[in-house]
Amino acid sequence: MNYYYSIKTKDTFENAKEKVTQALAAEGFGILSEINIRDAFKNKLGVDFRNYVILGACNPAFSYRALQAEDKIGTLLPCNVIIQDAGDGYTEVAAVDPRESMKMVAEKEIEEIAGTIRDKLVNALDNIS
Repeated sequence: MNYYYSIKTKDTFENAKEKVTQALAAEGFGILSEINIRDAFKNKLGVDFRNYVILGACNPAFSYRALQAEDKIGTLLPCNVIIQDAGDGYTEVAAVDPRESMKMVAEKEIEEIAGTIRDKLVNALDNIS
């Protein structure tokens, strides 16, 4: 089983990023953080890298429930979503599969929340076109 779910689109990197943010919002996610890997590598290492952004997506209602069930679950939050230039005119969008990343947490409530969040992330990505 993959630890992520991904799609490819012919959208430009910037258009894909905008659509991802909107699709996540439609599923109840806000963006807590944005890490621009291309800029970080250029600034810190002096190397060129493709367009690559990591979004820290959070659904507050489900995060609250998860933290009520297991107070250390924050070590696995937020859900990371990447947008990257995949070459040949494609942009790839991938999201972590919370069911896979949270398997180690032996808590039924967390398992249920992770499944629901996975479904919401997949739905968001599938609605990018």
